[in-house]
Amino acid sequence: MKTIEKILYHIKYDGPVTAKVLAEKFQLTTMGIRQHLQTMEEQGLVDAYDVKVKVGRPTRHWQLTTQGHQHFSDHHGELAVQTLEAVSDLFGQQGLQAIIEKREQHTLSHYQAAIIDCPDLKSKLITLTELRQHDGYMAELTSDDNGFLLVENHCPICLAATRCPSLCHSELAIFQQLLGEQTHIQRQEHIITGQRRCAYRITSK
Repeated sequence: MKTIEKILYHIKYDGPVTAKVLAEKFQLTTMGIRQHLQTMEEQGLVDAYDVKVKVGRPTRHWQLTTQGHQHFSDHHGELAVQTLEAVSDLFGQQGLQAIIEKREQHTLSHYQAAIIDCPDLKSKLITLTELRQHDGYMAELTSDDNGFLLVENHCPICLAATRCPSLCHSELAIFQQLLGEQTHIQRQEHIITGQRRCAYRITSK
């Protein structure tokens, strides 16, 4: 993978970052990283903003632009949008909802089969994270004293979900049905509302 691709993936996963952090991450000079970032800025993939610090010059952080986010796969998003709009035109909102529910049931069945041998919430979430990673969501799972945090750094259905928010409601419904009524799930961050990722706080009731 080329250095520019590595930088894009790092920012996609971890959010805004300094050239110094990137240099340490990829064992390159700060000057070399800045040259890559400048090239990426000229291509419209990243832009920068300064953060004031108590002492010294402001620290420059680099983040993905809209074009940078679009660099990642959207699973033929425009085609999906056109298909959803065609279904809505032909069969109305009821027909569109039927399509979404069919997709939800198919995904749920697939996930249920994958976690059938998982004995507890943690193992279920590890498997779910692997499934979401495979489906293109760049998923990560962490835990702390408050439970688990499932993070999806990318949404391969983002364009379609922006036009049809019911898809996002469906994703949340899949998680809830999969993990059961004794599990509380709250979406804390949401890509289609302008945040850089989707994040779900998951706890046992």
